[in-house]
Amino acid sequence: MSKIQDALRKIQSGGRPGNRQSAQQNETARVATVITEPAKAIDDIVTHDGRVVVVDRDLLRKAGLLAPEVQERHIADQYRIIKRPILDLAAGNVAVRPEHANLAMIASALPGDGKTFTAINIALSIAVEQDTSVLLVDADVAKPHISDLFGLHDEPGLIDLLVDDSMRINEAIIRSDVPGLSLMPAGQEHELATELLASHRMANVLAELSASVPNRIIIFDSPPLLVTSESQALASRMGQIALVVCAGITPQQAVSSAIETIDNSKAINLILNQSGTSFGDVSYGDFKYGYGDRISVRQ
Repeated sequence: MSKIQDALRKIQSGGRPGNRQSAQQNETARVATVITEPAKAIDDIVTHDGRVVVVDRDLLRKAGLLAPEVQERHIADQYRIIKRPILDLAAGNVAVRPEHANLAMIASALPGDGKTFTAINIALSIAVEQDTSVLLVDADVAKPHISDLFGLHDEPGLIDLLVDDSMRINEAIIRSDVPGLSLMPAGQEHELATELLASHRMANVLAELSASVPNRIIIFDSPPLLVTSESQALASRMGQIALVVCAGITPQQAVSSAIETIDNSKAINLILNQSGTSFGDVSYGDFKYGYGDRISVRQ
């Protein structure tokens, strides 16, 4: 049995049912405000007008995107485990480091599997690293949940960078009041979003993002792989991909089909959401977010 098949078997045998619709509804509340203050440098980047996203953790909790305070430490410990393989691959602590390994896409096969929850919590966990910062990019350009959640739906972002060759990357980056965390909104809607994400301009933007700030991880919240063509265009540009699977909800065939859409030279991680199982020596509590077996296809 291959690693992928074994991981999928564990996923399907140990989960508890969830509510896909309510999970999506929980991602619609605004959880931040944008204020303006004198520009300050963060990660050697100064946004073009000094905007700052002030993150409201209480509203994040109400939206179901952070653990309740009573479980905060427990969930934080889980995300310390989840983020480590991503950081190790980005740092080159592996036999073969892929190109642009600090570009990490958080994906899912289907909507409602918890990818936005995962992207936000991984980003917040990476932000507390002593020697690493993080940029959270809303690349779900069809349904930009992160942009809406953080009050950035009217701000220029990723798609604007791709449409306007003269726009500087810094103009699309907004720092937050969380040390080490910056955000890039999705930007304007565009009927040619897939083509823009697959363009040479996108390749140049990603290369600059990857190289511009040492020790920075760029996390992309992507559309579901089996729902939009944008996600597959994005996956082709990434250094690593983490696929969120909702235990007991995501069909095994959907996970297999999602993996098949990804270039088999990519390093793929499975993140098991709402799992009643454990991997290795780690068991998961009420939130049941866990890191699955590391899936590497032809590394």
